[in-house]
Amino acid sequence: MKVLVSGSAGFIGGYVVEELLGRGHEVVGVDNHSKYGPISKSYDADPRYRLVVGDCTDVDLMTELLMDCDHFIAGAALIGGISYFHAYAYDLLATNERIMASSCDAAIRAHRQGRLQKVTYMSSSMVFESTTTWPSNEGDERRVPPPLSSYGFQKLAVEYFAKAAWDQYKLPYTIVRPFNCVGVGEMRALGEVEVLSGNVSLAMSHVVPDLVQKILKGQDPLHILGDGQQVRHYTYGGDLARGIVTAMEHPAALNEDFNLSTAQSTTVLELAELIWRKLKGPDVRFRYVSDQAYEYDVQKRVPGVQKAKDVLGFEALTPLDEILDEVIPWIEMAVDAGLI
Repeated sequence: MKVLVSGSAGFIGGYVVEELLGRGHEVVGVDNHSKYGPISKSYDADPRYRLVVGDCTDVDLMTELLMDCDHFIAGAALIGGISYFHAYAYDLLATNERIMASSCDAAIRAHRQGRLQKVTYMSSSMVFESTTTWPSNEGDERRVPPPLSSYGFQKLAVEYFAKAAWDQYKLPYTIVRPFNCVGVGEMRALGEVEVLSGNVSLAMSHVVPDLVQKILKGQDPLHILGDGQQVRHYTYGGDLARGIVTAMEHPAALNEDFNLSTAQSTTVLELAELIWRKLKGPDVRFRYVSDQAYEYDVQKRVPGVQKAKDVLGFEALTPLDEILDEVIPWIEMAVDAGLI
């Protein structure tokens, strides 16, 4: 099958393209390089991959690309770490809504006039931002209060786009919600302002590269946001890509939604100490101080994962310890090269 992946040069997008190519699909990627700038990927020379540098808000371009594609994985979006949500609150909402509306407009046309079979939409665990009960299961996103952050609210809107396009135009869909992706390839984004964390100035990214960078730069005690008791499910990018592509392919995923995540809960403090031990060894005392938390730093994010297991046969099984053994050396290289 031929698959269009929007946001193909992004963090999760890179894993998705690799997974698609590994399963024998032909892939067209579209990205405007607005986050990282032009970057090289291991599959650039693969004859089954073509990158189109373009803007996903261009309906005519997206329609042209989708007309001869069987599937569309709609992953393009402005996205970043928790500080990104605050610094770009309006841009996240406005730009991502334009991307989603244009993507749906193009997909509706391509489904009617071309060969497009289905859109697989990339949502987020942030749709459950305001929940007070756990685990968060599929369907809870419409039962709990709406997200408070503009990013979470927009990701919930993605799901409304998907269902509304089906209701009115019968555009088939699958919704996937990745939880806390961890992997290689996350770099300093263009245009990001610096955020001071203790004595280390950081670009706005996610918790793992931030923690690794601070420890590499000798921060002791280590600065963490809040008290460190925030609960997350850190999921390997390769596992998430496998779940996303399985949801795209699986006939039972039609017009369904899936949480994609490891079942393992980890606190930020546990993550910080694990990274500390891997970089410092067992004999260096782990010390930390708490910085003031951000407003939208969700304290607990625990997914229900049974539906993906039962319907798709998908489980994210890569242990956090193994993920970090791959990711930490990459971040060390990226710090040395000035990529983070």
